[in-house]
Amino acid sequence: MLNKVPEVTVFFWVIKILCTTVGESFADYVNETLGFGLTNTTVLFSAGLVVVLVLQFRARRYIPSIYWLAVVLISVVGTLLTDNLTDARGVPLWASSTVFAVLLAGVFAAWYARERTLSIHSINTTPREAWYWLVVLVTFALGTAVGDWTLELTGWSPGASILLPASLILAVLAAWRFGMGPVLSFWLAYILTRPLGANIGDFLALPRTDGGLGLGTLVTSVVFLVTILGTVVYLTRSRVDRTESVAPSTDGAASATS
Repeated sequence: MLNKVPEVTVFFWVIKILCTTVGESFADYVNETLGFGLTNTTVLFSAGLVVVLVLQFRARRYIPSIYWLAVVLISVVGTLLTDNLTDARGVPLWASSTVFAVLLAGVFAAWYARERTLSIHSINTTPREAWYWLVVLVTFALGTAVGDWTLELTGWSPGASILLPASLILAVLAAWRFGMGPVLSFWLAYILTRPLGANIGDFLALPRTDGGLGLGTLVTSVVFLVTILGTVVYLTRSRVDRTESVAPSTDGAASATS
């Protein structure tokens, strides 16, 4: 197969943050405003994610529309996993953050032990793609838990809460510029974009009395979904985010790139 994920460009990070915002706001809209309830919302989006992942795995190359639809849905499902643990099961955020962090480390370790690379430039076999999407799901769940736990500890307003993940992402960027490995840099930034996008979504959607802009979850979701759609259409036509295929490697050489 050709590489099944996009090149890491500015467009990648823009859409990733947009997707995480949608994951927060759209899940809240369906769960609370439409009255689906947490369980029904989880079942609905999980079923949609399964369908889209089947399409993604059946494709032989990176297709922007399928890939980014999968990211949107997995962002919602990852958010709902944490929400179910916190709201329905009463699991403390510190505990779910710890569990997801350990789980993520375990998945990364198993992926590397099996494939000898964590590079997203080598997602060109079905096993590697399976590891990739499992990691993505856990990063969304972890990002949700850590982001909510941070807000619980600090009590910051929605606007101020954006600054912490944004600052950490800039720190990761600076560390990468000064020599930190590209694979580690990529995955750290990938995790941090989850709380960043969620906090942006809260800031836009929450009423002004709670420190937000008062747009509501529906308007926020629609604006970001339309923006995602427009960007995906551009990427489909321009092909600027296509990558070269990397042959499967067993010597770890591919792990030097991200």
